[in-house]
Amino acid sequence: MSSSSIAAWFGRSASAGIVAALVILSGCQVQPLYSETSPAAHSLGSIAFSDAKDRVSQEVRNHLIFLTAGGAGEPANPEYRVDLRVKTVSSGVLLERSSDTAKAGRVVVSADYTVTRTGDATVLRAGHRQAVALVDYPAQEFAKLRAIRDAENRAARQLAELIRADLAAVLGR
Repeated sequence: MSSSSIAAWFGRSASAGIVAALVILSGCQVQPLYSETSPAAHSLGSIAFSDAKDRVSQEVRNHLIFLTAGGAGEPANPEYRVDLRVKTVSSGVLLERSSDTAKAGRVVVSADYTVTRTGDATVLRAGHRQAVALVDYPAQEFAKLRAIRDAENRAARQLAELIRADLAAVLGR
């Protein structure tokens, strides 16, 4: 086989490969999960959330309402209802032996949630998510309390984003 026929064969093979790849890829339909035109976008705007029991629960609930409705608030006639049960645990993780005080800690905010269709009371999903925020404890007591509160807020925001992604996946089907 001459070098010109090998080059021609490789050229035809490359062209055929490109055409085959284009034919295969033309069948793909990729839609972003968070776009306004996705099927989940309308459904996310029609979710009502259960009332909060404490400050951290209220943070998670507020972030979820904003993320799902795009800042429009809760709907008047919701198609879905999400029952949230939020729990917060903070603990010291880096103990100083001489004074037996923690220098750093972690805040874990977890939630159990149930997504229900309001029309027929069908449970679409029940799940559990958690978010962890790390915190450094300063020497002053008020600063320590404020650092813990900031960590709770960060974890609540992360938790709301995780739950929103789960809701988009469930309602996008």
